[in-house]
Amino acid sequence: MFIDAHAHLDDPILSEREQEIVNAAKEAGVGVIVNASSDLPSSEASVALAARRENVYAVIGVHPHEAKTYSDEVEKRLVALSKEKKVVALGEIGLDYHYDLSPRETQKAVLEREIRLAHELSLPVVFHVREAYEDFNAIIERNLRYLTHGCLLHCYGGSAELAKYYSKTLDAYFSFGGVLTFAKHKEQVLQVIPQNRLLLETDCPYMTPVPFRGTPNEPKHIPIIAEKMAALCGTSIEEIERVTTENALRFYRIQV
Repeated sequence: MFIDAHAHLDDPILSEREQEIVNAAKEAGVGVIVNASSDLPSSEASVALAARRENVYAVIGVHPHEAKTYSDEVEKRLVALSKEKKVVALGEIGLDYHYDLSPRETQKAVLEREIRLAHELSLPVVFHVREAYEDFNAIIERNLRYLTHGCLLHCYGGSAELAKYYSKTLDAYFSFGGVLTFAKHKEQVLQVIPQNRLLLETDCPYMTPVPFRGTPNEPKHIPIIAEKMAALCGTSIEEIERVTTENALRFYRIQV
């Protein structure tokens, strides 16, 4: 069984085909899907999706793009949602300086609030970091005492040296998606990450792997990503399936 550790099934591109997509994932051997959120409405949608789909779990939180929408009231609602039994992490949270859809100072302030919220709720965190590693690292250093329940660097795009740093400092997990099939220099990064910290993800409907670029991504593509990860790690797809599934279950504390 494979696990898609980071998906967005509630995205309008996919939501109208929910049943078809879930069925196709099962046929491809993807037994669990973890649905991540970007703001309060998508957090509520993720929780509702997990409630009606046996094999779907929810991650709730406010993405850096939407940091400008964060408020005390949003936080109170996230606390309430966290009590739902299939909520497994807070995320995706972080910094994104590529588009700057929220002011950078707002992103940084909200990231610190959400890290501390995750600590209060005893939840692991799922990080999104893009073109912002210097500021992200400074925030991490200031908040290490709050990162006590585990963290995942989703769709990891940093260097091998940073991966070593996060492994040592945070004992972090790292997830990789379709970018493995078309980006260069990922082999060096994968080689420094312990295999017991690797996860597979689609980030669907985004980051579609080769040869399906140009179409919406789906959880059914996880085996394609696993095959590429196996090649880059010098191991078998069966071994990648085994270790990434064990890792995802451990990180998210899911029992199947």
